[in-house]
Amino acid sequence: MPGPSPGLRRALLGLWAALGLGLFGLSAVSQEPFWADLQPRVAFVERGGSLWLNCSTNCPRPERGGLETSLRRNGTQRGLRWLARQLVDIREPETQPVCFFRCFWVATRVLHYFPSLPERPDRVELMPLPPWQPVGENFTLSCRVPGAGPRASLTLTLLRGAQELIRRSFAGEPPRARGAVLTATVLARREDHGANFSCRAELDLRPHGLGLFENSSAPRELRTFSLSPDPPRLTAPRLLEVGSERPVSCVLDGLFPASEARVYLALGDQNLSPDVTLDGDALVATATATASAEQEGARQLVCNVTLGAEDRETRENVTIYSFPAPLLTLSEPSVSEGQMVTVTCTAVAQALVTLEGVPAAVPGQPAQLQLNATENDDRRNFFCDATLDVDGETLIKNRSAELRVLYAPRLDDSDCPRSWTWPEGPEQTLRCEARGNPEPSVHCARSDGGAVLALGLLGPITRALSGTYRCKAANDQGEAVKDVTLTVEYAPALDSVGCPERITWLEGTEASLSCVAHGVPPPDVICMRSGELAAVIEGLLHVTREHAGTYRCEATNPRGSAAKNVAITVEYGPRFEEPSCPSNWTWVEGSGHLFPCEVDGKPQPSVKCVGSGGATEGVLLPLAPPDPSPRAPRIPRVLAPGIYICNATNRHGSVAKTVVVSAESPPEMDESTCPSHQTWLEGAEASALACAARGRPSPGVLCSREGTPWPEQQRVSREDAGIYHCVATNAHGTDSRTVTVGVEYRPVVAELAASPPGGVRPGGNFTLTCRAEAWPPAQISWRAPPGALNIGLSSNNSTLSVAGAMGSHGGEYECAATNAHGRHARRITVRVAGPWLWVAVGGAAGGAALLAAGAGLAFYVQSTACKKGEYNVQEAESSGEAVCLNGAGGGAGGAAGAEGGPEAAGGAAESPAEGEVFAIQLTSA
Repeated sequence: MPGPSPGLRRALLGLWAALGLGLFGLSAVSQEPFWADLQPRVAFVERGGSLWLNCSTNCPRPERGGLETSLRRNGTQRGLRWLARQLVDIREPETQPVCFFRCFWVATRVLHYFPSLPERPDRVELMPLPPWQPVGENFTLSCRVPGAGPRASLTLTLLRGAQELIRRSFAGEPPRARGAVLTATVLARREDHGANFSCRAELDLRPHGLGLFENSSAPRELRTFSLSPDPPRLTAPRLLEVGSERPVSCVLDGLFPASEARVYLALGDQNLSPDVTLDGDALVATATATASAEQEGARQLVCNVTLGAEDRETRENVTIYSFPAPLLTLSEPSVSEGQMVTVTCTAVAQALVTLEGVPAAVPGQPAQLQLNATENDDRRNFFCDATLDVDGETLIKNRSAELRVLYAPRLDDSDCPRSWTWPEGPEQTLRCEARGNPEPSVHCARSDGGAVLALGLLGPITRALSGTYRCKAANDQGEAVKDVTLTVEYAPALDSVGCPERITWLEGTEASLSCVAHGVPPPDVICMRSGELAAVIEGLLHVTREHAGTYRCEATNPRGSAAKNVAITVEYGPRFEEPSCPSNWTWVEGSGHLFPCEVDGKPQPSVKCVGSGGATEGVLLPLAPPDPSPRAPRIPRVLAPGIYICNATNRHGSVAKTVVVSAESPPEMDESTCPSHQTWLEGAEASALACAARGRPSPGVLCSREGTPWPEQQRVSREDAGIYHCVATNAHGTDSRTVTVGVEYRPVVAELAASPPGGVRPGGNFTLTCRAEAWPPAQISWRAPPGALNIGLSSNNSTLSVAGAMGSHGGEYECAATNAHGRHARRITVRVAGPWLWVAVGGAAGGAALLAAGAGLAFYVQSTACKKGEYNVQEAESSGEAVCLNGAGGGAGGAAGAEGGPEAAGGAAESPAEGEVFAIQLTSA
């Protein structure tokens, strides 16, 4: 079937296009309403700034569009579905900008509230605080920020100082909302007193491209207070006399702040100026109240304390009264003896007076007394009392007056005694006083016209004032005369005339001890031996030696005492006493003692002892002097024993005595009797130390080690060696020596060891060590297997060493230790092991060499030099002749070790007694 013609195709296409346009138009109509949008929806611009507004729509092809605003415009830009317009110099907020488009004959418009101008928080106001706020009660803080906005960006904070109390933001408020108020209720505290409260406003426009704007209110100070509900405590007198001053005080506790409190203190209409002191929360107000005559009567004392808006008050009643002292008068204040005197006492009208204990008849009337003046009335005081009742309380006032009566002098014994007794020495005031009015003058002088007493003056009292005086007292009323006696007393005195310091008596005679003392009154004198209260010396004495000594004589009277020591010496002829000059005397050699021969006698007798015969004929004994002095006789080292005659003489006679002298000596040890170094042999029979001492009587010697006595044992052991202390003792002393004991013993080879143990390979090294115990120290010698060459020895022969061992070094070695007490040896076997091939080849190749070396060695063993054992150390260590062997002995010893003797595994055995062993003696080159 043929297709449509081209014209038809074009017609069909047109139809489809028309249908498509129609359907598109119908779909557009079906999607209404079309919308228009204005951006930004909310914008904030500084006053005078600029802003671009963008108006857009969803219409595919809008026919017409625009942006209407009352603000000033500068430029416009357009697009297919949008247009933008710049607003400049914005000074007022735009409330209804309009964005509109026309789409398919349908008009679309949009209106937005658009607060384009923000208002900074230029005014931040904190409402006034109460002038005083009670502690513990709530008060209101209110902050107002008028006009600031938008409110949604605003935050208000109430502050106490730097501390935030409450913070509130207004997010979510409409964009046009402006200004804000923040209110908080706060509890007043003590610490809030004087605190500053403020409000801070923050307008945060940073999310809108502007900054953060802050402002704070002026701070407002809060004054808090606390006032006790109790009234003040008022302390004041209940009665106050006119003209007097009395303190008053007002105290109130529980005040805060106490320094802000005001105190009003008044008495009646008199305002007192109090002195206010603070003690913590307490207030004390003190003042002085002065009463005046105009205030007489009942008045109120008021104390008012004001703090904040409150006050506390206390009132007390005070009665102000007038009460002068009574008036006391004498008709004559001064009268002569025998005249009449009238005494009168008067007071105010309401007072009752009492004169000398006798009250007036009724209040307001005077009291009166009359008397005939006598001497006893002179200086008499009259007393007048006045009593007055004031407000239920009785007040008393009094007054006195003195009466003077004129009369002639009187000299009484009480004021001027007839007999005076004064002690000598200290200054005194002599008084002889007379009674009389006017005051009499008194004069005292001796009857013979001698001394005059200085009455009433301070002066020394001397013995010259003693005597009888006539005293005369006189005034214009008459005179009086009296004789007085003055006695001056003084303490006793003992002088050398009446009581000498030293007195000498002779034994067997009669004597008395008397001392005379001077003093007033006459003293009593008592003499007694010093230290013996009951030994009072009185009367005539038969003198004995016991009367010698020091006596204390004491004179006593009421004025004191005096004491004096009197030395009584009793002299007598010489007399020997056995304790002080023994008949038998032992002189100890070297003791430094002199012969003690003291003789009793006064004065001290002279003594001389002379030998009477034999070896002592004419010999003088060295006597110890009665008192040590530089002139003491020289002490002899040797004194001949025998009989001596001692003679003692003084001025009262002489006496003789025979004495026998013997000589002894203390112990003495030296090197000859007790050698300081001694040697014992171990195993010998034990014996005591060879230690003796010289001396008379023969000393005993005791030896010990470290305080331990000598032990009883059979044989000497090494433990006996050490230091011993030997002490020799007799009746005259001790001597000691220190003895060192050494114990010697034969040698013993204590250790013989090989290193390495168990054998050595050919060409290897080995060392033999030998240690011996001996005293004196042992000499070490070695015996090696035949043919062992290149052997080295240490300096003390205790170590044998081989470097590069060969088969000839294998075999038995012997170490011997020798000292003066014997010899001891031990053996050890050394094995040099190697492969059989090496042995066979070595044996074949070196047979001739071994035969030659053996022949040479055998010849050398028999040589004299080898028997002497003298080698040079350097030569022995570098040659093959370091060891000398005994053919017979070496063979036996080697066989024993090789055949499994007791030391076959390296142990030691005693050396054979037979055979000759040659040791190597190492000497310096």
